[in-house]
Amino acid sequence: MKALIILIVAAIFLSSCASNGVRQAELERITPEQLAKILPPPVATVTLDEVVADSKAGKTSDEIIAKIKASNSRYELTTAQTLDLSKQGVDTKVLDYMHQSNELAKQNAIADEMNKRAKEKAAAEKALQRERDLTRDRYYDLFWGPRFGGFYGSPYYGYGSHFGHRFGFGLGYGYPYGW
Repeated sequence: MKALIILIVAAIFLSSCASNGVRQAELERITPEQLAKILPPPVATVTLDEVVADSKAGKTSDEIIAKIKASNSRYELTTAQTLDLSKQGVDTKVLDYMHQSNELAKQNAIADEMNKRAKEKAAAEKALQRERDLTRDRYYDLFWGPRFGGFYGSPYYGYGSHFGHRFGFGLGYGYPYGW
């Protein structure tokens, strides 16, 4: 019997220690469909064949990169396409730029979406706080406060103050003259 009581007390003690009462922050997950809508589609105005032709024509990698930048082209290259372009003579610096520019565009799109959601959440919280404040102050009476009532017994109030010689009810007549 003693062992059962000790076991129950130990179980209660351990279960109370298991939860610390701190809530974890909620993460808002993005579905693959939402991600597809957020990410900008790759647009290649300079085709891969043109990049290969420029590489074979002897243009430097900086010239090819400048041409890609000027056209705002973005490529979603697979590993096989990257290997194929490398075999056809495209410099690794150009291939690296193609991958990096695509990743940077994705990161920027996701960051913009996160900022937009954070602003919407902040605006919603501000509206909720404003509504809470309005609800709390709905029955606020300007003349019912620390100076015009509510705290009977203060020397600022007449009837019922601890000085007892003032007249008026909560209007403070006679103060500070000692009437």
